[in-house]
Amino acid sequence: MKRKKILLLTTGGTIASTETEDGLAPNISGVGLTSFVGSMLDAFDVTVRDILQLDSSNMQPEEWELIARTVYDAWQAFDGAVITHGTDTMSYTAAALSFLLRGIPIPVVLTGAQLPISHPLSDATDNLRTAFAMADSGCGGVYLAFDRKVILGTRAVKTHTMNFDAFDSVNAPLAAGVNAHGLVVNRAVLPKPVEPFVLRGGLCRSVFLLKLIPGTDPRIFDALVQLGVRGIVIEAFGAGGLQFIRRDLTKKLEQAVRSGISVVVCSQCLYERSDFSLYEVGRRALAQGVIQTFDMTTEAAVTKLMWALGQTQEPEAVARCFGENLVGEISLGL
Repeated sequence: MKRKKILLLTTGGTIASTETEDGLAPNISGVGLTSFVGSMLDAFDVTVRDILQLDSSNMQPEEWELIARTVYDAWQAFDGAVITHGTDTMSYTAAALSFLLRGIPIPVVLTGAQLPISHPLSDATDNLRTAFAMADSGCGGVYLAFDRKVILGTRAVKTHTMNFDAFDSVNAPLAAGVNAHGLVVNRAVLPKPVEPFVLRGGLCRSVFLLKLIPGTDPRIFDALVQLGVRGIVIEAFGAGGLQFIRRDLTKKLEQAVRSGISVVVCSQCLYERSDFSLYEVGRRALAQGVIQTFDMTTEAAVTKLMWALGQTQEPEAVARCFGENLVGEISLGL
């Protein structure tokens, strides 16, 4: 049987790190990573490309665009792609790639590790095996594979700093899981194909994430307007709460929206959906023109806003974009 052609892109992260005088730093190449995995990779025709060597704390929109361009330029020659990445910002990268590569016909699977692959107790080899299995599935889209789970790129959130079960699929079932039957794919969860597939590049860097605390000073919005921010994501309280007595945030939100800034509001709660129509405070926010995200993760909301603002200069078009489920990032009609 002909072996599937898999592209392995390495970007650094803990999985590729070794001890240095200054602590763990990524310096193991892709060929070095494959040498730890064993005979499992013999089932594939693997091409290795080292494109970055970064701690994921240094991953930014420029790197997301580089990775997306690399995948786009190569995808027609491969059956799937695996990307090794640091865990700290992997969920942001997975979400960003989901929008940039919307409709990609092959699986693109991010993975990493909580312990370097050279450590005798590392979770890296198991995560790589799961990632390669998903890359072999033929299920187009962007995914994150970790601890024998495969999560949609727009639903993955890092929830543990030390546990090997580091990521959760938030508000959506797993895309796939590993059990005694092997890799079991939940096809009902997979993103819908989009034709023709094109690179939907362009990310706006002028996006700010604000987590509210009781007593947040409304003048923060004046500063953001002066900085020229084009988009703001606000993590509000509960199902959609923002203060409006003594320190009125809703008035400042109105001013920000009138100045052309797209204001997106999600919940600080990790699970279940926000609904700004439930309470007076939420309705006041909606009346000012803010965009609600329902059950989207913060990572998906931030990267979708960056992507949407990179596609259009029109706030109305951005709002319409947030009313659509593009790559499984939002559950509509609930």
